[in-house]
Amino acid sequence: MSNKIQELLAATGGSVEVKGGHVLVTNEPALRANGIDVLIFKAVFGGDEEKSAARWLIWEIGQTLGVRPASIHELYVARGRGALAHTFTTPAMNIRMSSYDTARAAIRAAVKKNVGAFIFEIARSEMTYTQQPPQEFTTVMLASAIKEGFRGPLFIQGDHFQINAKKYAAGPAAEIAALKKLMDDAITAGYYNIDIDTSTLVDLSKSDLDEQQQMNYELCAMFTDYIRSKTPAGVTISLGGEIGEVGHKNSDVHEARAFMDGYKKHLKNAHGISKLSVNTGTSHGGTVMPDGSIADVSIDFTALHDLSVVSREYGMGGAVQHGASTLPESAFGKFVEAQAIEVHLATALQSVAFKSLPADLSAEIDAWLLVNAVDERKAGDTNEQFFHKTRKKAVGPFKERFWHMAEADRAKLRDAMEERFALLFNRLGVENTRAATDKYTTMTEIHKKPEDFGAIPLLNEDVSGLAD
Repeated sequence: MSNKIQELLAATGGSVEVKGGHVLVTNEPALRANGIDVLIFKAVFGGDEEKSAARWLIWEIGQTLGVRPASIHELYVARGRGALAHTFTTPAMNIRMSSYDTARAAIRAAVKKNVGAFIFEIARSEMTYTQQPPQEFTTVMLASAIKEGFRGPLFIQGDHFQINAKKYAAGPAAEIAALKKLMDDAITAGYYNIDIDTSTLVDLSKSDLDEQQQMNYELCAMFTDYIRSKTPAGVTISLGGEIGEVGHKNSDVHEARAFMDGYKKHLKNAHGISKLSVNTGTSHGGTVMPDGSIADVSIDFTALHDLSVVSREYGMGGAVQHGASTLPESAFGKFVEAQAIEVHLATALQSVAFKSLPADLSAEIDAWLLVNAVDERKAGDTNEQFFHKTRKKAVGPFKERFWHMAEADRAKLRDAMEERFALLFNRLGVENTRAATDKYTTMTEIHKKPEDFGAIPLLNEDVSGLAD
């Protein structure tokens, strides 16, 4: 056992031990009170050796306590075959900033309301500007669940694992290799849910629907088979496809059938995608008005319903709605009525967190943006529009500052986030879904070694043009 592991065990106050290579929790109350806080800070901000040791301990603590990354595939397939009623829409929540506190708030709300169907996710683009590589993200989500006393499957998802159309046009092999590398890192980290997004290659200039979707379904099938070849024993990773970019043309059932018919012809593995992302009128981040408010949007819930029905014809759970977090609260129940299987929530959650920050820190972030993001300011943008669109770029550079906020300020943020999560869980009908996730989830026990947690560097890539 390395010196770093021994030092970390001592820092937990003796609440965790390692015997015969196995991690044992000897005092869970002490671990939750302080020990896990020590470990997760080292897992995020420690040196390379410290990070590796802390991440291994947190993974193994999760395995010991029964807090494990899992796939939601079986639940969605059960929904597709009619074994589950269409009474809920799973929230997939992009955890961008103050990730430990934000995830703790979501877990707390889930525990109180007996929620099982919820997903923590992060997109390819978000990993870069929030400075959260896959291994770190999984570790923070696990630590949050351990801190709040959660037990059971934890659904961690790679959102918009997306082909960059410009890079693909310049060199297809290099872009495919980059996305495969990301998939490798994500699967190793415990992302057992991945959204494959090759919809950037849909060519609407073609008159034939099959030709429009051809590059999309061929690459989606290829990536599906690749992921299946990398999947750990005992796990069937939940995969999603996408037929239309959010913010562009609204999707329809004819496109869905063209995509799925082509996809199934090219797929080699028996297990394909279990959900289909569509566009029905939203945009990522919403449209910001001059006063900083978000413009009303008109979602075609009839189309979303019809696309969900078509998805189930192909054995999937239903359709997925992206870019929905900025909608008014009254709209979220309509996703359940439309029988959507999943809805993605990001920007509004980030806005709640930013509004909860101390005034002096908020002012410092605004000043930083005026210097470091000024090239993104469009002519005629008000300050409110500029800050709303660019504040996400401050998340990574200020990550450690958020962590070092006074506990009272962190508690304020958690309380505000918990209130928002509780509302969303209620509107989306996922309260008391824990029995369903327990029934239709295989929670595989996967043990690792400290050397499996070498501090994998963040891929600092150009993510302009990628969805988040």
